[in-house]
Amino acid sequence: MSLNNRYEFVLLFDVKDGNPNGDPDAGNLPRIDAETGMGLVTDVCLKRKVRNFVQMTQADNASRKIFIREKAILNNMIDESHEQESVKDKVKGDKTEAAKKWMCENYYDIRTFGAVMSTGKNAGQVRGPIQMTFSRSIDPIVASEHTITRMAVTTEKEAEKQDGENRTMGRKFTVPYGLYRCHGFISAHLAKQTGFNEDDLELFWQSLLQMFDHDRSASRGEMSARGLYVFKHSNELGNAPATVLLERVQVSRKEGVEVGRSINDYQVEINESNWPKGVELIRLLGLIDTQTLN
Repeated sequence: MSLNNRYEFVLLFDVKDGNPNGDPDAGNLPRIDAETGMGLVTDVCLKRKVRNFVQMTQADNASRKIFIREKAILNNMIDESHEQESVKDKVKGDKTEAAKKWMCENYYDIRTFGAVMSTGKNAGQVRGPIQMTFSRSIDPIVASEHTITRMAVTTEKEAEKQDGENRTMGRKFTVPYGLYRCHGFISAHLAKQTGFNEDDLELFWQSLLQMFDHDRSASRGEMSARGLYVFKHSNELGNAPATVLLERVQVSRKEGVEVGRSINDYQVEINESNWPKGVELIRLLGLIDTQTLN
């Protein structure tokens, strides 16, 4: 079933004693807004987790393969589209469109997020119906630096230098606690162009809710989805500006809490006054107490 509604959503997730998204240009320190001290997580980071979840759970579904995956050779997959019976007999201009259509039909992340597929045999470019912002922490974060020890060395030469001690020192960066907020936008018009449908959308919601549970590592600490608030419009164009709707979800530290160190230190308030007609709020996840503002 095709997508016939516009959506916006607010995703809340937190990290405890981990690095949610290290910056390789800064020694893998947690990403941070230099002016405000707010923590940042890129849209690419979250899309990677969605891709990994879909690849893990949909391995047997030929129409939900992942294009941008670990160790993939993208041009080989683009070239494969030109070998299909529905593509290879087309003339030059139509061939590109047919190849693009085949790629959208077979790769979930292309019809969801879009892709540039003109690097090999041309399969065009796709702008995906789902776009996500950088995630920003509710409060400023402090990156903690920890010295760690490995009771082993890499080479015999290192062992000789240490006279049998065989220790390697290293460093690890963590955020003691951070609650992050991400905004997302889903276009029904772009969904029709890529073939993204209602079943794909359900899988996307499932991915957001469960992706952190299948992406554990020592460096990431404890990361969890904490809230998913979805605004569903009654039509493709929408019934209210996205910014106005997203601002209705307000997240703040509870009164008397000076430094947030757990999800229980925060509250979410939904402004329900003068609610726009034709917009439905769907609370897919809300582990925090929700109140209504007057």
